[in-house]
Amino acid sequence: MNRICVFCGSSPLSNNHYNNAARHLARLLVEKGIGLVYGGSNIGTMKVIADTVLSEGGDVIGIIPEALVDMEVAHRGLTELKIVNSMEERKALMVKTSDGFIALPGGIGTLDELFEIMALALLGIHQKPCGILNVGRYYQKLIEFLDHAASEQFIKKEGRAILMIEEDPELLLKRFEDYSPPEIKQWAEQKPAF
Repeated sequence: MNRICVFCGSSPLSNNHYNNAARHLARLLVEKGIGLVYGGSNIGTMKVIADTVLSEGGDVIGIIPEALVDMEVAHRGLTELKIVNSMEERKALMVKTSDGFIALPGGIGTLDELFEIMALALLGIHQKPCGILNVGRYYQKLIEFLDHAASEQFIKKEGRAILMIEEDPELLLKRFEDYSPPEIKQWAEQKPAF
């Protein structure tokens, strides 16, 4: 595993617990020789994780849409900053550039990225590990909802299994190392539900 894409928030936080978790994950990535791919911002938890990886001697690739560069939020001190035309292009390049995906606590943008990456895995577009670092049980209600959706059969059991959830970043990275994608039937192979 050469690079992991981390989705996380760009909002300034009053709860330093989340920033400390980002620093811990950053140090583990560098320790394991894994580069960081992220959204290229110089604010919020995004800045914290990028700066920590860099200060520990690791590599950071930021991918940011031009509209956000123009708002002066691009991190100019990265190993590499890739400027793209749109959010869609950003996410596509993240998929292409990364060997796995982790969501730290974040807001709508983080959830958008996480669910898109899961949907692409379900469609067989990639077979890379996807995980949530459930810092302080931040995602607990979301996890309960996903389990509910699976129990109501809106998400298949093997589809729900794509998303790995841990509160300990070391355990999550170990699961990434051991990851074997579940076999998911393509839509055309499935029998109609009626």
